[in-house]
Amino acid sequence: MPRIFDNLSEDGLLLGALRQTMAGAIRADFCIGYFNLRGWAGLADYVDALTGEDRLVCRVLVGMQRLAEDEVRRDFGFTAEPENPDQQSVIRLKREMAEKFREQLTYGAPTNRDEQALRQLARQIREGTVQIKLFLRHALHAKLYLVHRQDTIAPTVGYLGSSNLTNAGLSKQGELNVDVVEHDAAVKLQQWFDNRWNDRQCLDISDELVTIIEESWARETLIPPYHVYMKMVYHLSQEARAGLSEFTIPADIAADLFEFQRAAVKIAAQHINKRRGVMIGDVVGLGKTLMATALARVLYDDQGADTLIICPPNLRSMWESYVDKYRLMAKVLPSSEAIQQLPNLRRYRVVLIDESHNFRNPEGRRYRAIREYIQANDSRVILLSATPYNKTYLDL
Repeated sequence: MPRIFDNLSEDGLLLGALRQTMAGAIRADFCIGYFNLRGWAGLADYVDALTGEDRLVCRVLVGMQRLAEDEVRRDFGFTAEPENPDQQSVIRLKREMAEKFREQLTYGAPTNRDEQALRQLARQIREGTVQIKLFLRHALHAKLYLVHRQDTIAPTVGYLGSSNLTNAGLSKQGELNVDVVEHDAAVKLQQWFDNRWNDRQCLDISDELVTIIEESWARETLIPPYHVYMKMVYHLSQEARAGLSEFTIPADIAADLFEFQRAAVKIAAQHINKRRGVMIGDVVGLGKTLMATALARVLYDDQGADTLIICPPNLRSMWESYVDKYRLMAKVLPSSEAIQQLPNLRRYRVVLIDESHNFRNPEGRRYRAIREYIQANDSRVILLSATPYNKTYLDL
């Protein structure tokens, strides 16, 4: 009877079974629908320990697994995809998959173990012990792990099921996999793998993956801090130029702003459109209130977005005068009334919080009330503070 590996118990971890089987093995073949580069960490050392006579001891075949929404488009769309993609489509698909691998490495915070595993993978590919191919003839969702051993009873052990080569698929999320040790069945699975590995529309992407790793945070040579700084400046300046060219401040309020304030308002509008939030953190005396008013007016004129202004009670009359003078579609709410009023208040698409450093404590009742209102109404946020960094970076 086959054993079941569902990752729901210590004995049921597919990662543990693979490691045990690969200890002392000579080579391995993996076919997966999705390959997370950081998922290699769980098996990298065991691949290094494979003892095959040939240099190539591990072959990884990656299928073109689609996202769920792409599956729906394919199944119910008006145009049918060709069964066999032409050469131009093959090149495009290969390029797209390489970009998806590159994008993987932008998610989450990297760890030392991730860095080590990616460097191992790059080294293994360069040494020729690991080869990775992309199967392009058709979408391939199969998940198959074959381990070859010097064992007369079970020379090949297979694991067949639902687990992709990811941290979650191998050990963390519920899956369903079974082992295959019967010789004839294992031989058939090996033939199935070899047929797809040798398909002419199965393309080697090993070199591309090495390049992606060597251009990422896992690279062996550290990037000089100055280059990191210049890259940040480049992207920030791109966003600034986009804001300056895209947004227009109404003439009645633009006349009361200095040039640096007008530029700040346009750049802030770009940030709030892109990230749904912005902080204006100028020191006292540079006109944060007027800039925030202009920003709220820009959002109303461009997008019809009304604003809820939450401020200290002693600033209520000042904000109400700005609302009247510059014709904002806004309500002013003293922060002392936030807990009582916010749960029953209608939706405002923009929430402007003056003296926002007063809400540093995430355990505070006002903080929670404001956060819950913003989340429930999917509001964009403008924060004002002359002291955004008070005691620790956590204040931000």
